Amino acid sequence: MKLLSAVIKPFKLDEVKDALIELGIQGMTVTEVKGFGRQKGHKETYRGTEYQIEFVPKIKIEIAVPDNLLQSVIETVVRTAKTGSIGDGKIFVSDLQSVIRIRTGETNESAI
Repeated sequence: MKLLSAVIKPFKLDEVKDALIELGIQGMTVTEVKGFGRQKGHKETYRGTEYQIEFVPKIKIEIAVPDNLLQSVIETVVRTAKTGSIGDGKIFVSDLQSVIRIRTGETNESAI
């Protein structure tokens, strides 16, 4: 099992979520986050004054994925989150040692 964490642009959330549900993903955790990458934020103008926005608003999606679905999930997130512009985001994949469903006590892939 793997834990996939994707940081994407906020307006792409619904498109990514719908595509993942269509793929068979049954659950995910979504968090509003802020951060910056290589571009170090951006500048905005408000009433004639320029402001440096250092932390850009993003959405972080976390999904516990069985090994056999990992590549499909990655491809789906990349395809649906991509705009071709700077700041499209990143995907991080890490090993998931165990999962436990609190209500039933199910473990690992049956708990996903």
